[in-house]
Amino acid sequence: MCGGGQATVTRIVPCLSDNYSVLVHDPVSQATAVIDVPEVAPVLAALEREGWTPNQILITHHHADHVDGVPALKARYNATVVGPKAEAASIPGIDVEVVDGDPVAVGGLVGRVMETPGHTAGHVVYLFEEDRLLFAGDTLFVLGCGRPIECEPPVLWESLQRLRTLPDDLAVYVGHEYTVSNARFALSVDPENGALRARAGEAEAARAEGRPTIPTRLGDEKLTNPFLRADDADMAARLGLDPADSAAVFTELRARKNSFKG
Repeated sequence: MCGGGQATVTRIVPCLSDNYSVLVHDPVSQATAVIDVPEVAPVLAALEREGWTPNQILITHHHADHVDGVPALKARYNATVVGPKAEAASIPGIDVEVVDGDPVAVGGLVGRVMETPGHTAGHVVYLFEEDRLLFAGDTLFVLGCGRPIECEPPVLWESLQRLRTLPDDLAVYVGHEYTVSNARFALSVDPENGALRARAGEAEAARAEGRPTIPTRLGDEKLTNPFLRADDADMAARLGLDPADSAAVFTELRARKNSFKG
């Protein structure tokens, strides 16, 4: 796949049972970054297929299924490991600790760090706005969001609202292939959403063919992802909640997703 104006090249690397790593390559400078390393073998195979040498490893958060492959990848290529300062103690081999607003560069591709606490307390995402790319880790999923493990749900809701302000045409790369189950839940709370029904069908077809459902377009998420619509009055009404209390609506949505059996 290609990104935006600078012809950025991305490659999706399936890892473990449902994780994704992503390779980001600047063909002008030949610089390459790896976004999260759930396990090293498939990432190495993808790099070798492309003939790319990673200069950087960009980590979104400290969970093992995002960092377990970091030590071996760093040892192989002497790549610089970049990750959130708030979680530095739990990220193996970290070299550069970043906070909100810090710049990140992959050759001539310039992005910035956005702090999005919720799933973990120090989670960050990497935005390359000129290239229309957002690497969201486990903050945002296709038709879903991460489970708020280290923070209360309203903290994650604040982070998602921040992502919602970004341009519609961003290609969003997320950390897990959860789309089919997320779609089934989304339809349970938003059954009349025609765009959502269409996306659910597309996800089912993609997975039946073994294709990933990422990247997703942020504008499509704004229209169909219930977790980005907790301040929608109709959503609140369907849940029997006060539309003025969007944090409570989000918390209820997240609780329902946690127990969803569909």
